[in-house]
Amino acid sequence: MAEAAVTVSRAARRRRRWWQLRRQWSMLGVFEITADHEFFRLTTFIKEGVRASVQKGLNSAAPDALTTTHYRATDTHTHKGFSMQTLAAPVFQFLRQSLDISEEQFMNTLCSEENYLQFISNSKSKADFFITHDKRFFLKTQSRREVKFLLNKLQSYVSHLHKFPHSLLVRFLGVYQIVIPNEMKKYFIVMQSVFFPDERIDVRYDIKGCEVGRWTNPDTRGQQVIKVLKDNNFQGQRISLGAEKDWFLEQVRADAEFLQSLNVLDYSLLLAQQPLHHDELDKKHSLANLVLRATKSVDLDEVPDSPPDHAEPLLSRAASLPQSDPGALPLQEFEAHHRRLLPACENAVHVLDGPRQRYFVGIIDVFTVYGLKKRLERLWKTLRFRGRDFSTVSPRRYAPRFCRWIRARTD
Repeated sequence: MAEAAVTVSRAARRRRRWWQLRRQWSMLGVFEITADHEFFRLTTFIKEGVRASVQKGLNSAAPDALTTTHYRATDTHTHKGFSMQTLAAPVFQFLRQSLDISEEQFMNTLCSEENYLQFISNSKSKADFFITHDKRFFLKTQSRREVKFLLNKLQSYVSHLHKFPHSLLVRFLGVYQIVIPNEMKKYFIVMQSVFFPDERIDVRYDIKGCEVGRWTNPDTRGQQVIKVLKDNNFQGQRISLGAEKDWFLEQVRADAEFLQSLNVLDYSLLLAQQPLHHDELDKKHSLANLVLRATKSVDLDEVPDSPPDHAEPLLSRAASLPQSDPGALPLQEFEAHHRRLLPACENAVHVLDGPRQRYFVGIIDVFTVYGLKKRLERLWKTLRFRGRDFSTVSPRRYAPRFCRWIRARTD
């Protein structure tokens, strides 16, 4: 009897907790996808399909080297009421491993019994946005054209991450197509959220480096609503990185040059910040005489002589480093090979610590190709916004302008 009472009490606490969370999320523009939500059936199918896909790779390690076959791989599972196709599965398993995301962790988070959250974005895109219950992984529906573009450029993307293991580009973790006969056919991608963990983030920006249409009214009318602000909202503010400034600006340049080579535009720098706690400030120490090992990773929580093996992603350990010298590398040479010291936190590739603030940074929305439609839009905007900066310009102009905007506001 007592045991039954304890069980009831626990169930009641769980219901209260979920009620409180649902109320909080609804105020933030993030809504739990419960059984009466229009996307509940779709997200239930997504979880079932992803679970079947990932389980297939649980007993096999990610490939040490990727081949053309890996990039072209397709794997289809048929389920009751729908089918799921996984695209380039070995490549994305390799990328997940590079971030130290195990297949079990990926599956358990994406396929948890906890409901997904729907994020209501102020983006002009018609895509649907879902977030896992812990807000770690982001799911976004994509058009067939966008998915085809990503798969065609996937090898270039992986090569860029190999050369720049701490790139600011968003990390793609999976591409799928779900088909519900006579109802829908949708592609969706899974990404690592730039803003994770977000418990202390109080302001978010989406930066394109131009002025037209780049203002969001920050007034929430007293409600706790997430508003992603834009370039013109950032007026009078700075990105204060201190010692990380040079690395950051160089990485922005390298990433923008890569995107220019793909002939894309309209990408954004997601930016958020939160104050560093006292204990986080205490952990920052002088790096003047720091010596790093090419075969070891670096964690600011540990002494440099014995960093933990798990602290830095696989792509960050040996890629791009001189293979002829496995010995010690001075800090300057380490940085010259596109490295930086990763903070001891989750999602470290998207986190930069300045003297007083922790910044979450990532470059997103990399699918807009400068084709005929965008060229015609540029001509129209040239006449409509004469003498003003707008987003639709050629990639050859977009990339350097993007870099200039960020450089002018970074200390």
